[in-house]
Amino acid sequence: MTTLTANKGSADKTNNVIVDTGCANLSSVKFAIERLGFTATITDDIEQIKAADKVIFPGVGSAKHAMNNIIEKNLVTTLQNLTQPVLGFCLGMQLMTESSPEGLKDDLVECLGIIPTKVTPLDAKGNRLPHMGWNTLTKVAEHPVLKGINVGDYFYFVHSFAAPISEYTLASCEYGTEFSAIIGKDNFIGCQFHPERSSELGSKIIQNFLELDSTQMQSELSSL
Repeated sequence: MTTLTANKGSADKTNNVIVDTGCANLSSVKFAIERLGFTATITDDIEQIKAADKVIFPGVGSAKHAMNNIIEKNLVTTLQNLTQPVLGFCLGMQLMTESSPEGLKDDLVECLGIIPTKVTPLDAKGNRLPHMGWNTLTKVAEHPVLKGINVGDYFYFVHSFAAPISEYTLASCEYGTEFSAIIGKDNFIGCQFHPERSSELGSKIIQNFLELDSTQMQSELSSL
């Protein structure tokens, strides 16, 4: 079990948790939160995660490795049943979906199944993979976490797999083909890009999330 608490900032009055799945650069996420004047606890403790006001779910690497870690830490049911706002970064977003391919075409990793869409290999149409670097959003939906975010804004991506465009797409991007840059369902939101590495606009998304009124989020999502 791991627990690491960030220094308390003057602006923060909430209990924010970063889930330690053992497959992310958690320090960079914590520092991004601290720079905004908020605090966060890095933990894989089930009770701390359940008690959090906001949950951030980062991840890098392979879905298979990440899901194995989540299963070993007995976090599957806990993550699936969270009712507070949850924000996924990169692989964390992909793990919210039903499945993700790894290696052979038919080798599918069963993910958390929170958002009913499936990750697929990114069809880059001959462009180099992974899709790595800055790219712009091509569509942006009305959503409280996306306040101040617009079409044409740049974010930092590193990925070879992506969620397709679907009814759960809140923002899209194009690299060869169009894909979901942000997906969401109920209290769960996932960014394919890295907000913690996306300069001021990435910080804006994190700040919007941490300042989010949970009841406001549920109300606005129900109207989408």
